[in-house]
Amino acid sequence: MLLIGLVLLLNAMAACPSLHELIHRDAGESGHQCAVTLFAHGQVDSASADVPIAERLTLVETVPVVETSVFLPTIENLPAGRAPPVAAFNS
Repeated sequence: MLLIGLVLLLNAMAACPSLHELIHRDAGESGHQCAVTLFAHGQVDSASADVPIAERLTLVETVPVVETSVFLPTIENLPAGRAPPVAAFNS
């Protein structure tokens, strides 16, 4: 936030000479150099850094799911020794 405010202040002082003269009394002279005059003439250096980007390669293998439906009578679903009620066979 502070850096943004500083850049905006430098830009405002470069655009308005009277604001610049409030800070520096000799701002109107031709040989005056300060951060405002350097900023106004585009003589600003900025640091640059090369950041390598390492990407992981992720392989995803998908296998289609095959579902089959088989009808099983109720008798096979019951536990061993159990049978359906007698009324089911009489009808």
